[in-house]
Amino acid sequence: MSRKVIVTCAVTGGGGAVLAKHPNIPKTPSQIAEAALEAAKAGAAIVHIHVREPDTGAPSNRIELYEQVVKKLRDAATDVIINLTCGMDGELELDSLNPLKIRKTSTLKDAIGRCSHAVKLQPELSTLDCGTMAFGERIFVARMSDLRQMAALMREAGVKPELECFDLGHIEVAKKLISENIIGSPPLFQFCLGTGYGAPAVPSAVQAMREILPFGAVWGGFGCGADEMPMVGQLVPMGGHVRVGLEDNIYLRRGLLASNAELVDNAVGIIERMGASVATPAEARSILGVKKRG
Repeated sequence: MSRKVIVTCAVTGGGGAVLAKHPNIPKTPSQIAEAALEAAKAGAAIVHIHVREPDTGAPSNRIELYEQVVKKLRDAATDVIINLTCGMDGELELDSLNPLKIRKTSTLKDAIGRCSHAVKLQPELSTLDCGTMAFGERIFVARMSDLRQMAALMREAGVKPELECFDLGHIEVAKKLISENIIGSPPLFQFCLGTGYGAPAVPSAVQAMREILPFGAVWGGFGCGADEMPMVGQLVPMGGHVRVGLEDNIYLRRGLLASNAELVDNAVGIIERMGASVATPAEARSILGVKKRG
């Protein structure tokens, strides 16, 4: 029997610059839910959800927008695992160091401010970014105290964290949380590769990250931009699951803008041509150790 590979579709992302490049980036809750369902019909077992301000498309973390998306997904006839981002409202920007002056565009909130939507809406999965890191001039803050509190809130709500790791050190941070019994079994890791701010999307990086995972971990990854589909081809034979979608790459091929469903369909084709098969949502829940919510 062929190995089951879980496909995640990251539907719209939290970046603003992409709006000028792709006119059909999903913006409203209805558009995001519709794109997620189209991706599910194409083979995605999981949809990773950000929300945007409906009028402008600007990144948002408003709970009422998540509520609308989640309701539409749960009311639909198409089954799919919901994964809500908890990676928003964690950024610190500085105007100066001497004297220390925080820029007004900083979004940094406390643990409950970052994951209240996951606690209330109780999806099967929510992301937990496992390391403080610089995205250019922006600093994403993930202190151990922040991660412990967010992981504890998710656990109390019955939500499984997807441990997002951009580098080797982030895996070590996640393993610390696992050793403290804050993260349940099996832990779920997501390797975030080729972002320009962490590990590159190359086999040696995947191999190094895979080798230090704790025993029994479920893991997958993604590459950004032109690395998206090549990374699918690299991850599958190494035992990983995969993620594609407009959050990570907006092109089907050079110069041709994609939809989420088209990117999922491409990934499904790669997986099947490599002799594996695509996991259904029910099969993915069994692999991840989660129950259907809603």
